[in-house]
Amino acid sequence: MQSHVAPLVIQAAGEGELNPLLPHPIELILSLVVFGILFFAVRKFVVPNFEATFAERTKAIEGGLAAAETKQAEADAKLAELEQQLADARHEAARIREEAREQGAQIVTEMRDQAQAEAARIVESGKAQIEAERQQAVTSLRAEVGSLATTLAGRIVGESLEDDERQARVVERFLTDLESGAPGAR
Repeated sequence: MQSHVAPLVIQAAGEGELNPLLPHPIELILSLVVFGILFFAVRKFVVPNFEATFAERTKAIEGGLAAAETKQAEADAKLAELEQQLADARHEAARIREEAREQGAQIVTEMRDQAQAEAARIVESGKAQIEAERQQAVTSLRAEVGSLATTLAGRIVGESLEDDERQARVVERFLTDLESGAPGAR
């Protein structure tokens, strides 16, 4: 079939007819006019709308970026403020802990002093009580020793020493000799 078409095209070109591969000049001019009208319409009506939409979007994006940067700066400032407050709170807590430690040490010192004072008072009270009991024991012993000495002396001498004055003198002399460590007392 290809061999049949090629001779027909050559024959038609040779006879003065138009070549079917080349467009008619009127169609070419009409196509250029329609393309020009469409180009003008698109340039006049469509492109400005696209440009306006692009400008609005650009403006919105730039505004959003500016707002985001502003919010970020505010957030950074708030974060710095909160960090400062946290540092202040930590400092205050450390100060309060230190004061509590000092107060605790002071309370311990006061309690220790009170305990020592109470212990000293108890020791002094005990000493006074012991001294009172010792004096009472000495007095009791003197009376008993005097009674025994009088009874013994009465047996040795052979006479009664029931007289209170005489008994008191004998007992006092005996105890004095006993306390001084005199050789006659032994």
